[in-house]
Amino acid sequence: MSALKEAARRAVDRHAEELIGLSERLHADPETAWEEHRAAAAVPEPLDRAGFDVTSSYLGLDTAFHARFGSGPVRIALCAEYDALPGLGHACGHNLIAASAVGAALGLAAVADDAGLTVEVYGTPAEEGGGGKIEMLDRGAFAGVDLAMMVHPAPVDVAEARPFAVSHSKISYTGKSAHAAAYPEAGINAADAFTVAQVAIGLLRQQLPSSARVHGVVTHAGDAPNAIPERATGRWYVRAETLAELAELEPRVIRAFEAGALATGCELEIEPESKPYAEFRHDETALGHYRANALALGREFAPPGQAARMNRASTDMGNVSQVVPAIHPYIGIGSLPATNHQHEFAAFCVGGTAQRALLDGATALAWTGVDRSPARDASH
Repeated sequence: MSALKEAARRAVDRHAEELIGLSERLHADPETAWEEHRAAAAVPEPLDRAGFDVTSSYLGLDTAFHARFGSGPVRIALCAEYDALPGLGHACGHNLIAASAVGAALGLAAVADDAGLTVEVYGTPAEEGGGGKIEMLDRGAFAGVDLAMMVHPAPVDVAEARPFAVSHSKISYTGKSAHAAAYPEAGINAADAFTVAQVAIGLLRQQLPSSARVHGVVTHAGDAPNAIPERATGRWYVRAETLAELAELEPRVIRAFEAGALATGCELEIEPESKPYAEFRHDETALGHYRANALALGREFAPPGQAARMNRASTDMGNVSQVVPAIHPYIGIGSLPATNHQHEFAAFCVGGTAQRALLDGATALAWTGVDRSPARDASH
């Protein structure tokens, strides 16, 4: 092991208690997309104490931040996510993502001068449907970065992320209320519009590519059983292999929602919740470095198959990867049969296996940053 990597690892280990405490603090206090005010304040605290230059409300986004250390020619960016899922808390483990990004940054800061690195941490809000990284990209974030990285909890370790492109939409139908028993003919049923649309989507699935995904929830569909619902709302996702395929597929799904409006006489409004998430473009060299570093730490990568399916989940990190070199590996927390977006998975995001994943992920990312260093060859 190079002297730079050993120094980075020692730095991560020195901060282990602090990193675990940060992860547990986030886990116990989940905040959803664009509402992560306490998390956005807590995550950069260890970086501030370590001498990073921290900018809060980064680029005008209240729950984003940026932290920077060093002045080397190679810029390494770590992405910290910290939003939680509505009703599920940290069932995707963003508490671990944030803490591992901070840990990797602290490890790299310990060697930044010798390695010729500038270390940056981007606090990225609203990954769960809000497209926080896309908003940041549109405002100039990540420009000139040489490598952007993060590590995401999953049931098992998977090095290569293969996320779907995805669109997120809010669907609203507006009808007309009436007494459901006395004057049913006077009403226009907005809840029925969703029923028609969902039947149409279910039938459409027969003709969609096997990789496509269309799914959503009705969030409101009336207030009283004796009043015909005049308004119904929902949130729907459409996923495809690429943005190009998504652009072809999404209009077909929209026609299913239009069918609901046409059949019932409701008015339809479709509002994007964010710009579409892109598929992921890997930096193969960095991915190879991460894989070797994780193996050196004793991690074991899962074989292809059911256990490795979390690598198909969509992420706005895909949009970052279209602009700068990037990797997004998954690190296992030993949760099976529990998987992401389940209450049982959230429970696994604290405790012994989660702590090991946090520190291993931080170290593997730090070592991968060292592998990108202009001083790497001289350090061997």
